[in-house]
Amino acid sequence: MPDHDHDTYQRLIGLLDSARADYELIDHAPEGTTEAVSALRGHPVSEAAKCIVLRVKVDRRTTRHVLAVVPGDRRVDLDAVRTLYAARYAGFSDAGTAERLARAVPGTVLPFSFDPELELVADPEVVGRPRLYFNAARLDRSLRLSGADYERVARPRVVPVSTPAPA
Repeated sequence: MPDHDHDTYQRLIGLLDSARADYELIDHAPEGTTEAVSALRGHPVSEAAKCIVLRVKVDRRTTRHVLAVVPGDRRVDLDAVRTLYAARYAGFSDAGTAERLARAVPGTVLPFSFDPELELVADPEVVGRPRLYFNAARLDRSLRLSGADYERVARPRVVPVSTPAPA
């Protein structure tokens, strides 16, 4: 596992422990796609936290980076994100920028931000879940946490930013 993944994992565990969050670690075969890892963990895809790093161009000079967290069975609503930031454009960040800001490789991005340049936005359906699952900055280990504990510890901006995934 690359060094920043180990550091991000340790930072996550330290944060959850210091906040006295009730969580469970789940070891599984290495997997980063939401549907496949949900099957390995044995829960509905809707209980997974899908974490997407976005680039939001507010105007010609201002670009913001947003970590959007949506239920695993939904997609990020780019129009909702664009409207939220009164921006000209909202789209997916390039892989290098996403990895640098999230401090994790694709498939292991946490629903937490440890970088001040990465703004955290979570869909209300995420924080409302009794159980929320996500890869813990590793492809071979996941974490289960309540939506309420997630909201309390991560302190995301909670706004609707998801749309149903195509059938």
